[in-house]
Amino acid sequence: MSDLAVSTRSLSPAMKRALGAFARYATIIGLLAMIAAFSILSPRAFPTIYNFTNVLNQTSLAMIIAGGLTLAVIVGELDLSIGFAASLHGVLVTGLIVSSKLPIGVAILIVILLGGLIGLVNGLIVTKVKVNSVIATLGVGTILTGLSFAYSAGVPITAGVPEAFLQVSLGRWLFGIPNNIVIMVIVLGALWLLVERTALGQEIQAVGGNPSAARLAGINVDRIKILGFVISGMCAALTGILLASRLGSGTTSAADPYLLTAFAAVFLGSATLRDGEFHVFGTFIGAMIIAFGFNGLNIFGAPTYSQYLFQGATLIIAVGLSSLGRILSQR
Repeated sequence: MSDLAVSTRSLSPAMKRALGAFARYATIIGLLAMIAAFSILSPRAFPTIYNFTNVLNQTSLAMIIAGGLTLAVIVGELDLSIGFAASLHGVLVTGLIVSSKLPIGVAILIVILLGGLIGLVNGLIVTKVKVNSVIATLGVGTILTGLSFAYSAGVPITAGVPEAFLQVSLGRWLFGIPNNIVIMVIVLGALWLLVERTALGQEIQAVGGNPSAARLAGINVDRIKILGFVISGMCAALTGILLASRLGSGTTSAADPYLLTAFAAVFLGSATLRDGEFHVFGTFIGAMIIAFGFNGLNIFGAPTYSQYLFQGATLIIAVGLSSLGRILSQR
């Protein structure tokens, strides 16, 4: 039993309820307080439609990859390959379009399917070979980095990238809304509907809550876990594609930083509205906190290293709030 769990045993019921409420709403309160503070300190630059749209656009890719990671985490596993996979997918989609001369739609479809295949491999290693998901996905991610360097020789693929591919990410095809925002809303909306409103979603949550009980209830636990990895892999592929389109190049390590961002968003989300449970809407809130934090730091001219400090501290706080919520929910 953890020290935190032991220390909460002596608290009164009223104090436990207060702490539980704090754990559930702290992230939302923190997000609103951050927006209010930045709006007061920078009334001309921060609280504008242009800035808010820019924040959503900039964080949309992080939300997509974090949304996929949420499914893997819900079923009780961790996917550390997503950042490396997204980098590889960005290199591949650019290479398929530029070097192999494939139509843009075909190249995108191939890479998304490959993302699902990588997720399948991760899932099979974890469920059938019984390798811990941290070790398995970290190992797969390292292999993917090697494949990315082998494919591109470590040189960004930039020459000959067609304008039509750039517009996949940079275009505004629907009511002037940036495409990345539209795609993010569709992906997160679909994931939310899957988890919260379908029978399959109930199985996903059951496996994450208690795999042994889920197995006794007739649920194919391995299949559900593999599905979580497949969805995570496909979201990583989509993120890599959109990032390559945004940058106009395929770069071997371009998406690597999304790994930490995604985990921070997911764990912040688990401390949102629920007692330490991972869910898609919570991940969205977590990503928004990180995005507005970065945006505020940039507006006020904070040095680059402050973003790493902020993100690392956010991850630690997120895990702490998530743990607190789970402990209090059991008492």
